Amino acid sequence: MARKEATLHRLDRALVWDGFKALLPISLFVTIFGIAFGLAATQAGLGDGTIMLMSTLVFAGASQFAALELWEPQIPLFTMMVTVFAINARHLLMGATLYPWLEPLPPAKRYGIMLVASDANWAMATQAFTRGRPGLGLMLGGGIALWCFWVLGTWLGLNVGGAISDPASLGLDMVMGCFLLAMVVGGEKNLRMLLIWAVAAGASLLAFYYLPDNSHVVVGAIAGGLAGLTWGKRDHEH
Repeated sequence: MARKEATLHRLDRALVWDGFKALLPISLFVTIFGIAFGLAATQAGLGDGTIMLMSTLVFAGASQFAALELWEPQIPLFTMMVTVFAINARHLLMGATLYPWLEPLPPAKRYGIMLVASDANWAMATQAFTRGRPGLGLMLGGGIALWCFWVLGTWLGLNVGGAISDPASLGLDMVMGCFLLAMVVGGEKNLRMLLIWAVAAGASLLAFYYLPDNSHVVVGAIAGGLAGLTWGKRDHEH
């Protein structure tokens, strides 16, 4: 048992490289949204250096687009901070779910991995851990791939952004949703998991229609997590 736990906590160059390659397909689509962001940021009046610095340091597409919508001569700083925090609040839940595997690592490695955390590499890493396989390489390597292509896309947006100004018009806004849905379908298949996902989906839909923008992500995650805690694996097995 101890040996298996040690294997799950593994993080070496081979695993990081495997994680990088595993996330390459979805990273190519991330590039397209980076292009759209670079173009939108230019149209909002930001300088090239500021735009590249934002994508390099922030690495959060949804909140970066939201910040652009609030970008005015007199920037509403508090409103922008609250909006960006609300959109990225799901990262608190990501960190909590990964803590059992991150906890044995030195702080530098632990926080380094979380710097490149996103929906895609978190979903793949969580699925790997659920199946008893090491997932930290997917988190770090996959995160690096996503970050590289996001920054590349932003740079392309500054230079050739007119080619893809609206990814949604091509249906590309559905790529990430379809990817995450595939992760769900590829996970555990039993009554317990069906209940958890049903609760999460129902809560998320209600929040989407009746609560402030972007709150549905956090509400759905919390509701699903509470359902999982209420009906633990042992209860399901017995």
